[in-house]
Amino acid sequence: MSLPSPSRSSGLRRVVTASMAGTVVEWYEFFLYGTAATLVFSKLFFPPGANELDGILAAFVTYAVGFAARPLGGLVFGHFGDRYGRKSLLQVSLVMVGIATFGMGCIPSYESIGYLAPVILVVLRFLQGFAVGGEWGGAVLLVAEHSPNERRGFWASWPQAGVPVGNLLATIVLLILTSVLPEDDFLAWGWRIAFWLSAVIVLVGYYIRTNVTDAPIFKAAQAEQAEAAHSSYGVIEAIRRYPGKVLTAMGLRFAENLMYYLVVTFSITYLKVVVDIDTTTILELMLIANVLHFVMIPLIGSLSDRIGRRPVYAIGAVLCGTWGFFAFPMMDTADNGIILAAIMIGLFFHAFMYASQPAIMAEMFPTRIRYSGISLGYQVTSIVAGSLAPIIAVALLDRFDSSVPIAVYLGAASVVTLIAVACARETRGIALSDLDRDAEDRDATRTEIHA
Repeated sequence: MSLPSPSRSSGLRRVVTASMAGTVVEWYEFFLYGTAATLVFSKLFFPPGANELDGILAAFVTYAVGFAARPLGGLVFGHFGDRYGRKSLLQVSLVMVGIATFGMGCIPSYESIGYLAPVILVVLRFLQGFAVGGEWGGAVLLVAEHSPNERRGFWASWPQAGVPVGNLLATIVLLILTSVLPEDDFLAWGWRIAFWLSAVIVLVGYYIRTNVTDAPIFKAAQAEQAEAAHSSYGVIEAIRRYPGKVLTAMGLRFAENLMYYLVVTFSITYLKVVVDIDTTTILELMLIANVLHFVMIPLIGSLSDRIGRRPVYAIGAVLCGTWGFFAFPMMDTADNGIILAAIMIGLFFHAFMYASQPAIMAEMFPTRIRYSGISLGYQVTSIVAGSLAPIIAVALLDRFDSSVPIAVYLGAASVVTLIAVACARETRGIALSDLDRDAEDRDATRTEIHA
């Protein structure tokens, strides 16, 4: 096995740091909203409901708006990212999400401005989701396209590890604020500090990202694209040339995305409303669990380099299907240690899918449409998976007063992802340049046939 030279390793680590920096920032802000939806927004920005779940459900509907915007952001950023480069579009997305999140911290309450409060919240949430939708594809490709073939699973998993770090930072900030402030002060103004901090974090992330460049394979593809009149890129091209791979990517994403938001978002609601655990304790448990998630992602990414993308992903999908049946009963014990174990097991199962996801998706598409292809598969699925998961889970809990339907819901999603794994090609160790040559050969064949 050939290893990268020291200079190449140093450059790769710099690329990983830049990708992670932005990912941490954007997901700090995105997950901050998810946590605040349960703890704050349901109380401040919506009219009082018949019970506590009504306000939370309304907040989760606005939460879903961000997911609905993500595919649009992924398509727009993917199109221009394939044309102009990954780095420049990543910097734009970072600034956009920072502006949206800072603005959320300035919104007056429902008592002050009535229904204008949730309207402004929805607009800013849409902008936030649009920007985050462009982040993921660019961040993982910036790393994947710089990575050696035999270690791509490991290196490309690091931007994924930035997601629990962002969640971790959001949890720490909220934990500090809820610990030092009385609940009335936290609801009145303290929560806004967490959103205003985004301005500082964005500046740091933006600066770090100025010190990297796009990968040589992208620059080469960009140059060839400029010379070849028949060469094309963008979302339409990805759908036209690779519809099966786009659908497979969506299927791979389905259970992973749904599982994650049940564990890190809906669990907060379940623990607070059903089990009656106090906010500070819930945040402490989430903090510990996110540390485990961060550690496991690169380890499992490395495992996908050794035994393959498909086996690792399949393990995650099978384990994911079992989690709901034992995790919610564990939470019902109201024992902090058992609750922590349930959350940690959930994130451990999730890491098997999440860690290997960037490599397997990046290896599906040629360079000229890779940003568009993986953004389409990744972000469109978030509408029917991550965005709806907390809403459906809350509705099922309200309707049946039981966690069993939620567990069945997650199990069904796992079946969808297992089917996608069965349809996927094993691509461990494949050279991205080989994918580009295959695409060129197909283009040449099509040209000859049409001629």
